[in-house]
Amino acid sequence: MPTSEAPSAASRPVPAWEELVTSALLGTDRRPPPGTRGAAAAGALLDAAARQALRRRAGLRPGPAAALPERAPDDPRPPLPEAARRRLDRLLAGRAAPAPPGGRRGTAPDLAELLPQWLAMADERGYKAPPASLPALLDAARARTDLRPRALALAGPRGLWLARLNPEWRFALRGGGAGGSLPDPGDAEAVRELWEEGLFAERVALLGAVRAKDPAAGRELLAAGWAGERAEDRLMFLDSLRAGLSAADEEFLEAALADRSRNVRATAAELLSALPGSALAARMAARAVTCVGLDRTLFVPTVVVEAPHECDEEMRRDGVVAVPPAGRGERSWWLGQLVEAAPLSCWPARFGGRTPEEVVALPVADDWRAELHAAWCRAAVRQRDAGWSRALLGDPSTPPATGPGTSSLGERAQLLTMLAAEERARWVAAFVAAHGLSEAFQLLGVCAVPWAEPLGDAVIDALDAARDAGGYPWSFSGVMGLAERCLSPAAARRLESLAALPEPEDTSPGAGAYWSEAFQRLVATLDLRARMRAELD
Repeated sequence: MPTSEAPSAASRPVPAWEELVTSALLGTDRRPPPGTRGAAAAGALLDAAARQALRRRAGLRPGPAAALPERAPDDPRPPLPEAARRRLDRLLAGRAAPAPPGGRRGTAPDLAELLPQWLAMADERGYKAPPASLPALLDAARARTDLRPRALALAGPRGLWLARLNPEWRFALRGGGAGGSLPDPGDAEAVRELWEEGLFAERVALLGAVRAKDPAAGRELLAAGWAGERAEDRLMFLDSLRAGLSAADEEFLEAALADRSRNVRATAAELLSALPGSALAARMAARAVTCVGLDRTLFVPTVVVEAPHECDEEMRRDGVVAVPPAGRGERSWWLGQLVEAAPLSCWPARFGGRTPEEVVALPVADDWRAELHAAWCRAAVRQRDAGWSRALLGDPSTPPATGPGTSSLGERAQLLTMLAAEERARWVAAFVAAHGLSEAFQLLGVCAVPWAEPLGDAVIDALDAARDAGGYPWSFSGVMGLAERCLSPAAARRLESLAALPEPEDTSPGAGAYWSEAFQRLVATLDLRARMRAELD
């Protein structure tokens, strides 16, 4: 006997998958599943979808198994000591830790800023990364380009093997990050094959590796297909000649002065001017000395300047850019380029045998002093001349705005890099002692780490003086961050007394607690750096 009851869910036919998708998109009110109506339609749709999904999965034919990845290469380097391995895991975990509420750092060390230093120490000791830490290490290198060289060196061949399996880590396979994938520079056939068939970044890395081992071979590799390279590629390749630059490169660079790309010509001229014995340097010297001389008729001998009146074709061929940037006069622009490219050895003879210090101390007529001294600064850095750099830096106690060579702290920082590490630290220590920390950040950044004792003492004294003067620590946050990374851990003992809370009347309202917190964090960071080194040793 027929019945009016609806069929049970199990006995209903299962609609096709396409029908279920249509019902879900249009809604069960407009398109209910077959055999259902009203409030029960939505539940029936989900039940039918579940049954259909199960049928689709059960009926799926197994596909062919994917090929197994190649075996991870062996890494013969020694493993990290256990304590150092745990430290690496904590540093990698701390890299992604959320910022403290309110932006206040507290007294805990900043692990993200200590990771580069830990990587450098581990690489110097020749350790390999633990396999379990490789994913987090590659993630850190992906997020911070400054970590990549050290992180990839620690990851080694296994890190490169792993990077081939994850598209997010493919950066490790490009350029210098390819590290172990580059052929031995002595394998001429493999070098030639990669040079002719490799990606641009691989070719740049290869040229740098060959150049580091054999500068002549690197130059010959570059010259072989030079005419067929794109202009932007020629520029990058030419820039790689800075490593190992010598008089043997002059012929190649002279030919590049006729390149059809202006940027290539300018780079070739810059490299030739860094070779004081090159023909271009001699041509620039001949032009420069006609523009700058000494007037001995005055009561005090004075430097006089007659800037070029035109930029002729020969000057442009030698790399002088004819059109100045906005806000610069043409003649001063041309003069600066000539003096910058002239060998510094031409000036003592031009000024009556005076030393660089005596030349720099001479007065300059007609407001040409800033332009002339700035060009000499660039020349000293380009030619890596410590004597002229020392003369242009002058006495560190001289106020920055009235220094003998330059009023730019950026230029002073570049000049400092031409001095030996100990002399650099002494000069910056004297500068900090004379002028405090407000203008010393750039100068501190070029000093060797850890800071030598006179420099570390000068920074600590200046921080103590800033607290006593009523300042707040966040005004010196940049210097404080440098101190955490660059002070010798031995300085922690001296800083412990500064970490105590001062008497309330000794500081500005509320400043004492902030200074105490900042010094406590500095002490904790130095102690942690000492433990990191001990764990690696």
